[in-house]
Amino acid sequence: MRYAKVLHNPGAGEGELGKKDLITLIHSAGFGCSYSSTKKKGWEKIESSETDFIILAGGDGTVRKVASELLDKKLLDKKLPIGLLPFGTANNIARTLGITGEPIEIIHSWTKKHLKKFDVGRLFGVPKSHFFLESFGYGIFPILMEQMKNQPEDDIDTPEKSLRTALTLLLKLIKNADPTYCKLILDGVHHDGSYLLVEVMNTSSIGPNLKLAPLADPGDGVFEIILITEGERDAFAEYVSNKLEGREMPSVFTTLKAKQVEIFWDGSEAHVDDERIEMKKPASVRIELLHGLLEFFVPDSILASA
Repeated sequence: MRYAKVLHNPGAGEGELGKKDLITLIHSAGFGCSYSSTKKKGWEKIESSETDFIILAGGDGTVRKVASELLDKKLLDKKLPIGLLPFGTANNIARTLGITGEPIEIIHSWTKKHLKKFDVGRLFGVPKSHFFLESFGYGIFPILMEQMKNQPEDDIDTPEKSLRTALTLLLKLIKNADPTYCKLILDGVHHDGSYLLVEVMNTSSIGPNLKLAPLADPGDGVFEIILITEGERDAFAEYVSNKLEGREMPSVFTTLKAKQVEIFWDGSEAHVDDERIEMKKPASVRIELLHGLLEFFVPDSILASA
């Protein structure tokens, strides 16, 4: 494992690490590499048959962009592990995988070749989206995503400001949102009720680092389904308020597990990972879990806790 294809989003986060510095760090760990910016045409091409792994430098959106090519088999015809350098705003995928620290530390950890399988959610009945890595859901989060698009640039021009703005808006939404009726079939078992949100989660956190499924393992072959009811509104608001004040308190909401999911939400706004989508009308969505389609290098601590 000596040669990598680097796929870099130079605009991720605050763009602190440029092409030259990134390549220098990779070479210092003993890896050769070729480089492509995901902002330029042709980034998905693998020039060398000797490529051992992919280095993905960017945020959650960049991970999804690359995964889309991998899963469509346009990037390459063999499975390559991914070394993830989290340079984004939320970095929910990296956080779930325990990938934290300075870039040089993360890069050197790849020499140990510790791999973690990563499941993928396959979607049926969703326009223009066929899979998710983090979560698929209804309710408050699609509304939050729409509101974030309309925020002044000064309120979102750094990762820290963006996260704080999102949490502030989310708190207002929680206090004013109306519950919506939803029917679910989870591995053949029927559930129904009215909820502020329904999230089918593969990662432990979503959005502005909300750790709604703290025990989620993206490689365990099962989804965590988070249901927040009217009765849990105050607890949800308190959790977000604590995050705004810099305190990470445990989140305890209604949580179910399933591999096969069917959802009918009596509304049209949904989200797939960090993208808001508009359904033409309330419709049934089916989700199936595809086990271990991706593999990421992870630190020792994650394997030890698995």
